[in-house]
This record gives sequence, structure tokens and C-alpha cells, in this order.
Amino acid sequence: MKTVIITGSTSGIGLGIAENFAQAGYNVVLNGLGKDAEIEATRMRLASLGGGDVIFHGANMLNPDEIADLVHTAEKKFGSVEVIVPNAGIQHVEKIEDFPIGKWDAIIAINLSSAFHLIRAAMPGMKKQKFGRIIAIASAHGLVASPYKSAYVAAKHGIVGLVKTVALEGAEFGVTANAICPGYVETPLVSGQIADTAKARDMSEEDVVNEVILKAQPTKQFVKVAQIAAFAAYLASDQTAQITGAALPMDGGWTAQ
Repeated sequence: MKTVIITGSTSGIGLGIAENFAQAGYNVVLNGLGKDAEIEATRMRLASLGGGDVIFHGANMLNPDEIADLVHTAEKKFGSVEVIVPNAGIQHVEKIEDFPIGKWDAIIAINLSSAFHLIRAAMPGMKKQKFGRIIAIASAHGLVASPYKSAYVAAKHGIVGLVKTVALEGAEFGVTANAICPGYVETPLVSGQIADTAKARDMSEEDVVNEVILKAQPTKQFVKVAQIAAFAAYLASDQTAQITGAALPMDGGWTAQ
């Protein structure tokens, strides 16, 4: 039975990916923020979906030692870790001259450095077992830029460079590394942003979606969490052994423009 670690998996994209892997029978290691009771309820629900075990590890993505312990705990409990999904991320939007230094440091640490620490800890085991799948959740902003998102864009571009490097290092060991680059995704967080933007701009929520949020996506449709989760599951399969070092857009045509 294979094991997957997904950071930032108590909500949003990460939770959707965790659900998919749980249904496929993986052992799943959850990680993220939330109230203890809610996290436990999520853990129990996912454990009921398939034949694998589901555990939670509360590693702080700002702490390299805790991230290493996340991997070591999974290896000790399950014997091996076959798949890791660096997914944890935060965002802040501001002009670069006014961008808070603390926000820059936190975004780089959580969105980029935590992926490095996770991969660094998992790579020895993956090389030893001659199999590994590293599936980083980047963004369309790992391929193109938008104003006022200097830290996020820098971090996501960094993720793309990181997986390219790791792909080369893992190539002879059966270890692949890829980045999924979603456009705007239909999550509760984005739904809240739509309502807030509609109020702030005195627009209808429908106009906000079409003229603001999805302006860059030619399909004018959100990427669905389930679509990203299915893509991640595919990249974890044996069929994708020759897909490595790739930044794979799932953005409704955003980066084709």
C-alpha cells in the first residue's frame, strides 16, 4: 500500500487531493491548519473512503525541523513514502514598494522553502526504493506574472525551477517531479473573495467572476478542485514515469495567450 503526504490538506485544493488519494486506497498524511475537532472529523471521514490509514501531522511550514519530522513520522508508521504533494501556500497582494517585508518572507517560506524542505527529507527514501512521485501545486503564476503579487509570483516561479532540478536528480532513481499550475480554482476562499469584491466595487457577483476573477481565463470557467485532484492522482501513477520536470498548466487557456 502506497503512502502520500499532502501539505496544506485540511481545506481547499489540498483536501480535495487528499480525498482522491484516500479513495484510491493510499495511506494519507494530512497536514494543515484548523480546529482540532474539525481536523479529526476530516481525518475520520477520509479514513472511511478507502482501505488505507489516514493520520494528521501538524508540522508548521515555517519550521524545517517539523517538516522533516512530518516525513520521518510517515516513514516510521507506514514503512515508506511514495508520493509527496507540496501544496501549502498563502497570498498577499500589494504594490512592491509597499509590500510588507514580513509578508514577503512568509510567502517565500511557506510557498517555496517548505516544498524544498519536504522534498529534501523525502528524497533519500524515494531514491532507495527506486520510486517516487513529487507533485508540487504551483500556479499559472509560476509561468506568468500579475501586478501586486511579487512574492507569490516569485515563489511559484521558484517551485517550477525546483521541480525541474529535482526531476534531473531523481531521473535515474524512478523519481519524477512535476508542478501542476492551476488558474483560478473554485474554492470557498475564492467564493468569499468574489462576494467581497462585488461589495467593494458595487458589481454583481456574476460580473466580478467574468470581468475580474476570470478575465485571464479564456474558458471563463473556474478550475475545479476535483480536476486538480484527478490530475495529481494521474501524475502519481506508473503511467506517468516519463513525465518529469514539467510545469503543467490547468488554467483554462490563461498561459496560452
